Amino acid sequence: MDKKKIALHNLGCKVNAYEMEKMAGKLISDGFTIVPFENRADYYIVNTCSVTNIADRKTRQMLHRAKQKNPEAVVIAAGCYVDSRGEEEVYEEGIDIAVPNSGKENIVEIIRAWEISHKGKNTVTDYIPDEGRNPGNGGHRSGEGGYSRKFLKVQDGCNMFCSYCIIPYARGRIKSRSISDVTEEVKDCVKEGYSEFVLTGIHLSSFGKDRPEDGEDLQGLIKALDGEEGVKRIRLGSLEPGIITEELLREIGDIPSLCPHFHLSLQSGCDSVLKRMNRHYSTEEYLKSLEMLRQTFDDPAITTDVIVGFPGETGEEFRETREFIKRAGFYETHIFPYSRRKGTAADKMEGQIDRKEKHERLCILKELDSENRRAYEDRHKGKRAEVLIEENNSGYTREYIRVVCEGEPLRPGTIVSGSIGERRKDGHIGFCPDM
Repeated sequence: MDKKKIALHNLGCKVNAYEMEKMAGKLISDGFTIVPFENRADYYIVNTCSVTNIADRKTRQMLHRAKQKNPEAVVIAAGCYVDSRGEEEVYEEGIDIAVPNSGKENIVEIIRAWEISHKGKNTVTDYIPDEGRNPGNGGHRSGEGGYSRKFLKVQDGCNMFCSYCIIPYARGRIKSRSISDVTEEVKDCVKEGYSEFVLTGIHLSSFGKDRPEDGEDLQGLIKALDGEEGVKRIRLGSLEPGIITEELLREIGDIPSLCPHFHLSLQSGCDSVLKRMNRHYSTEEYLKSLEMLRQTFDDPAITTDVIVGFPGETGEEFRETREFIKRAGFYETHIFPYSRRKGTAADKMEGQIDRKEKHERLCILKELDSENRRAYEDRHKGKRAEVLIEENNSGYTREYIRVVCEGEPLRPGTIVSGSIGERRKDGHIGFCPDM
């Protein structure tokens, strides 16, 4: 009998990408053949995102495209779109199987149960055993493509309830993996050739806080991974500014494998907007976090997220944010227009900003971001650095500056030392490896 063909498409964050890889591994182990999403398949899985209205629209487009490819195929929606809208509403859209985030670990069992019962329009929750609700471990650990940077999902869920965000409703409360569980996965990944590990989660700063009796925290996880043979680099995902304390930096500041690259979520550079967003810090507290990082690490790369056009954001409040970004000196600023989400507090706020105004503000900040990025990269020109090669002789420094190595082809996974060179005509930054 021919193997069933299954096509996968991932939307959204690094956590979603990690979970999609896990699902793919389980499906391969069970005998499915993975084919490109554009091919005709027996099953299509869309690992969905629901963080914005645009993400919802992309999800619906991909689900519709799957049905067009093969009207007889079983189309599966998995993840945040299911959790945020509810399984029944997703089924009303013509989807065959709706899998919440808690069901991804059991994707094979869910599909097999559907095949046996053909109950496709009923909830799949009964097919999810309690052990399947773990936030991370299990499944296939692939090393395809020769890459040496591996994302590790170490935490899921969020308790913060920012006024604009639907994710706590889609992902639920915080839940962390144990340090021993993560280190066991890392050992396997090192055997496959990975040497850089990016710690990710829906709210990484809360790692371990759901299990205070275990005494585990983020710095303990970093230390444990640093002690594992073969781990050359540890990179952190998005952090809350409040986690940056003198105590934390004393513990992690001298860890050799920790990359000096920190993504510190901002969202707004205006205190009154931060308050409406239900963010739990002020701009001055944020600047204090930046100061401590720069005192501990030599010119670290600090990146951030900013939302423009939040309800009620006046022209003056926007200008405060723009000036704050100048003052902070970020390497990169990821800028998003506010997206109205039903079920959030911000959806009911007065002073919703029109699309044209949000776009204009976004363009202003993108121009500022380009200036900041070039300034940081130019500041590192001529400096000594180590680059982890990924593909086509390109790779990233520890600060996450992308460079292209001059000279002979280098094997992916190689770490080379050298000097950061000039910006080339193609826009890429050159790198001169030691001979």
